[in-house]
Amino acid sequence: MEIKIREQENVAILSLSGRLDLASGATLKEHLKKLTDEKTIQIHLNLAEVEFINSSGLGALVSIMKEIRLLKGRLTLSNLASYVQEIFEITQLSHIFEIYTTEDEALASYQPVEAN
Repeated sequence: MEIKIREQENVAILSLSGRLDLASGATLKEHLKKLTDEKTIQIHLNLAEVEFINSSGLGALVSIMKEIRLLKGRLTLSNLASYVQEIFEITQLSHIFEIYTTEDEALASYQPVEAN
């Protein structure tokens, strides 16, 4: 799996490509640990190029989400391929994760609402 990390305002954006399984899930968790150690707790995962995900990959995502929530942070996902979206729906994880159609929609959800 390839992981590209960039930051936009106060959100770390990780673009993932390849397979999300036991080995790559562990690698992803290591990257997230480095970010949270640096006090980055607003995380977005763009899954547009994730071609395969299994139970180990899902477990890694759940573990990451729990860690971020403990730190009072936020995790969003976007651009799920239909196969990946179906896995999230079958496992009911689509009700647990904040999933957006596009990265732009997800990032917009982090913006503070201005008072009138």
